[in-house]
Parts: sequence; structure tokens; C-alpha cells
Amino acid sequence: MEFIDTHAHLYDEAFASEEDLAVERAVEAGVTKMVLPDIDSQTRDGMFSLAARHPGRVFPCLGLHPTSIDAGWETEMLKLESHLDRRIWAIGEIGMDCYWSREFIKEQQEALRIQLELADKLDLPVIIHSRESTELIINVLKECRHLRMRGVFHAFSGSAETFSELQRLGDWYIGIGGVLTYKKAGIADTVRRIPPERILLETDCPYLTPVPFRGKRNESAYIPHIAAKLSELTGHSVKEIACTTTSNAIKLFGI
Repeated sequence: MEFIDTHAHLYDEAFASEEDLAVERAVEAGVTKMVLPDIDSQTRDGMFSLAARHPGRVFPCLGLHPTSIDAGWETEMLKLESHLDRRIWAIGEIGMDCYWSREFIKEQQEALRIQLELADKLDLPVIIHSRESTELIINVLKECRHLRMRGVFHAFSGSAETFSELQRLGDWYIGIGGVLTYKKAGIADTVRRIPPERILLETDCPYLTPVPFRGKRNESAYIPHIAAKLSELTGHSVKEIACTTTSNAIKLFGI
């Protein structure tokens, strides 16, 4: 079976000096490809360096994370644009985050619009970060409905009804990760009501580690544990989950 981790921060400092080993462990576990969402200029070089060392395995993206948006966000956008000559597979991780702070909400909205326009211009999918901000993001998507919007809502925690609303505004998948394995995880009921053809597997490593490794650093090698839980909840075999989600990732990202 082949799996794809569609959201991995393997260049994070939590993997310092172990990035290549983490990639090797993932491949040994059947996770043959990993998509790396971008954060900001502080970590971007490390991301591209890791991707260069693992061509055909690791696929970098380009985007400004909403928690990196502050009063100087326009300078960060210029730094992002200076890397547009590189090969990337998505614009992301972009979106909005009202959990940590609501101080720069307007700036987050503007940055999201700009990056959606960039994705349309480059004909690339987007990776959306949405934390306590779904309604605000939907409002931006409505304003941008003239664009060719497609991508994934990373770490999706909404309802099946929210998913249906998103589908009216673009071509969207949902990213399902370690939270699915937690007790009383609300997303467990939602995944039963969403077609497998719209689901992607992800880790968000080093965060959101699945059971039975919760409390430890997450990594791409743990994707099969998420697939097993999704299989248990939906009644599809692990092999079917692997085949469908891998096909979905290949279709969306072109990897």
C-alpha cells in the first residue's frame, strides 16, 4: 500500500538534524510522498533544502501562514514572491487563525485574498489553515468565487454541512490527521458523511500526534495509524483508504 502525507512540517526545528531520517522512516512505513506546506521566510530555506535532498519524495509549497501575519506582513509577501521561480506544488499554508490573536484579522483576510489570486494565476491548489475562523474564510471565498479555487482544508474540524457549503465555492478536499484518533473527536462523525474521494491524509507533524503515540513528536511515518482509524470509522478497508486518499493527493497536487 502507498500513502501520501499531504501536510508535513518535516523542516521544523523539532526535527533538527533528523529530517532525512524522518523521511526514510516514512518511506519504510509506506508513506512514499510528503507535501511540505510553507510557513514564512524564517523556515523557507530549510524546507526547500530538504525537498532538494529528496526529489520525488518531498514536495515543497509556498505561502504565508496566518499566524505569521502582523504589521509587517507585506514585507513577508515580497520575500515569498522572490521564490516564485522555484518549483512548488501548492500555495499554502494560507488562511486565517483567530485562536492565537484577532489583532490582525483584516491583514489576514487581505493576505488570503492575495494568495488565492496567486494560486489562480499559477494554476495551483491551495492549502487552507482555518482555526476558529471558518465563517471569515468562507466570506473571503465568496468574494473570490470568480477565481479557480481548489485545494484542501487542512485539519478539517467542521461539519458535513460546512463541507457542502465549501463545495459550492470551489473544488475542496478535507485533510484528516491525528485528531481523528482522539477520544470524543467530533470529526469522527463527520468523516462518515463525507465521500472518501474528498479526503486526504495528513499528519501536520511535528504536531497533532495520533494515538498510540500521542504525547510524542509526530512524523509522517504515522500516517498508517490515521488510515486505520479512518477505516474503522467508515467501514472501508485500509487498502481502500490508502488507494483512494493517495489517488486524491496525486490528483490535487500533481505529484
